Amino acid sequence: MTTRTRATRAGAARPVLMIVHSYYEEDPRVRREAESLVAAGRPVVVLGLRQPDGPSVSEIAGVRVQHLDVQRHQGAGLGVYLREYASFLLRAMFAAVRLHRRERFALIQVHSLPDYLVFAALPLRLVGVPVLLDLHEAMPEFFRSRFPGASNPIVHRLLMLQERLSVAASTAVITVNPAMRDRLVELGVPAEKAGVVVNSPSLDRFDVTASPPRAFREDGRLRLIYTGALTPTYELDVAIAAVARIAAARPALDVTFEVYGRGDTGPALAAQAAELGIAERVTFHGRIAIEDVPAAVAGADIGLAPTRHDRFTDMSLSTKLFEYAAMGKPVVASRLPMVERTFPPGTVATYEPGDPEAMADAILAFADDPVAREAAVAATAQIVRTGSWEHESKGYLALVERLIAG
Repeated sequence: MTTRTRATRAGAARPVLMIVHSYYEEDPRVRREAESLVAAGRPVVVLGLRQPDGPSVSEIAGVRVQHLDVQRHQGAGLGVYLREYASFLLRAMFAAVRLHRRERFALIQVHSLPDYLVFAALPLRLVGVPVLLDLHEAMPEFFRSRFPGASNPIVHRLLMLQERLSVAASTAVITVNPAMRDRLVELGVPAEKAGVVVNSPSLDRFDVTASPPRAFREDGRLRLIYTGALTPTYELDVAIAAVARIAAARPALDVTFEVYGRGDTGPALAAQAAELGIAERVTFHGRIAIEDVPAAVAGADIGLAPTRHDRFTDMSLSTKLFEYAAMGKPVVASRLPMVERTFPPGTVATYEPGDPEAMADAILAFADDPVAREAAVAATAQIVRTGSWEHESKGYLALVERLIAG
């Protein structure tokens, strides 16, 4: 009998298993939830992707991670994604069954995308283990936005069907904002089965006092920042065009744009910056560790959250807005429904998606009006404090324990 099995039988809290088709170390939401469970005394085991040449097993902040030998192929064709998803689902299913014999999991939490990854937990669901499905995105709308060439009414109906079946296979569902929950309820999911755990940052990690403070333009340079994926969902091409407009119209501002992240649009964005003659003003740093993001934001002046507008982003709210605000930075974001629902006038500055001139104007308004800028920073900071992960995690932890208790 293993030490872990003896401890479980002696009355220690039984562990939670998380299944996520991502690199766990790079997924802020999954890490926040897993680390909160561990801090509350509930062990967590994660099945996730394995980085090329990465370890098969690791421990991160007390969370045990089994890295299955599947890698992400970002920017690949649809066929590659489907094979990748299928491989991970099967490997996760077998790993979950094997681990359960030893660990006796109290609950399985499955993170989408894809929604149907929940079926990796089906063998354990059939023997009575509750399953919590965490819908990070609305998969039918995401697919239509990410693969427009493959979208048609038949494919959309099939994606809606897999979503319904995935929800039906779970004990309970959580999602990232009220708009996503409203959508599920409208589709027929019982209101008592669907909950919201907002994708808000931890103020322990995004601690404005932990990094050297930077006064606005203290070195005479206007530093803009973006932290996140470089994919078609995020209109960084609009942001680069806005930087070019500011550089041409207001050279005294000495504007620069720091981009942290990776993705399939990176080469095109670098080419655009060169074509517009601002390559020296736009720096692509690549992806950095989650732990290093707060310091990067602290060294900037304005945080940018440029997002395209479509049916998918109608229901999305970028965590970047909260992270910038937590670090005391003014925020410029696309004018999307969930942005306006969460941040009232006088907080986040918004612009019409797809309009670089409007984005440039919003940036310059913050640069030129210190009174409005400081008021916006204070107002957004209050919103973030009220909805921080330290507050949000209480509801999440209570839900997990209710499901475990049956």
